[in-house]
Amino acid sequence: MSFSAFFSNRCFARLASAVLALTLPALATASYAEREDARAFMAELAARHDFDPAALERALARARHDPGVIQLITPPAHKGARSWQNYRARFLDRTRIDGGVAFWEAHAATLQRAADQYGVPAEIIVAILGVETMYGRHTGDFETLSALATLAFDYPPRAELFRRELEALFLLAREQGRDPASYSGSFAGALGYPQFLPSSVRAYAVDFDGDGRVDFDRDPSDAIGSVANYLHAHGWQAGAPVAERARVAPGADTAPLLGAGIEPALAPDILARAGIGPLDGRAAAATATLVDLETPGAATEYWLGYRNFYVITRYNRSSFYAMSVFELAEALRLRRLVDAMRSARNRP
Repeated sequence: MSFSAFFSNRCFARLASAVLALTLPALATASYAEREDARAFMAELAARHDFDPAALERALARARHDPGVIQLITPPAHKGARSWQNYRARFLDRTRIDGGVAFWEAHAATLQRAADQYGVPAEIIVAILGVETMYGRHTGDFETLSALATLAFDYPPRAELFRRELEALFLLAREQGRDPASYSGSFAGALGYPQFLPSSVRAYAVDFDGDGRVDFDRDPSDAIGSVANYLHAHGWQAGAPVAERARVAPGADTAPLLGAGIEPALAPDILARAGIGPLDGRAAAATATLVDLETPGAATEYWLGYRNFYVITRYNRSSFYAMSVFELAEALRLRRLVDAMRSARNRP
């Protein structure tokens, strides 16, 4: 998964990184099993979940501080202006669309079964896997145990969060009968095709191919079912709209509406009184949020995001992310439709 929501306290993050830079040599050689903070964590874990303390110590002794993880997760000191057009271009290109169509064709039956069972359209599932890992091509090669230990004990801005994920990793490994050090993924501990953090694997992963285990590494079947289950569990509304381009009347005051937040809270009549609605002049289809997609030097795009748009932001708490998933999904759906029409015309 993406991790923009982790980076809110940037000043503290930069200060912490500066302090860490002075101590990297010591951190690189110290075993986490020898550190008091890590030992306290292991004692809590053993007491809370009936782990063997000696086994925990042996496992954590294999984790190593990874300075590359700290570098990747620390926000830049001088971040440029947000640009929707630049962000969109990363995910709406021919390679990702071609790859998505091929992935959909290869796993059409599994995607249809997930859509039928959870109510989430196949194109949304494919688009999330495309945005996250290019359909499983780029899942990360960081050792998850070391990455999470580094963040849990050596990244103060989000230490509490990553200690929870490190705890979830130990629990997941026990449940799956695996060595905690056998997992690999992103620098922030996300795993496999769907980039679920360990806590999300435990909460939302499903054995969709029925082979008795959840496998996010080699076969996308479990990832397909798990992404659909995740969205369903977070309130996906089958057959309901995701988003549509908004018309904003000249002089309309958008600031109060944008300040209402990402969760849909603006009823159609409120939007209409503010001079905002779909491009064709209809009233909004349902309670919505107003989304502004800004690009420096270009006119801001305004969209109405409905409940399903909000559900996509539960995967990654970013309107840019959710809109990229939606637009990629639409591109994939239309491309398949065009391909089907061409194929029909060419049949004898």
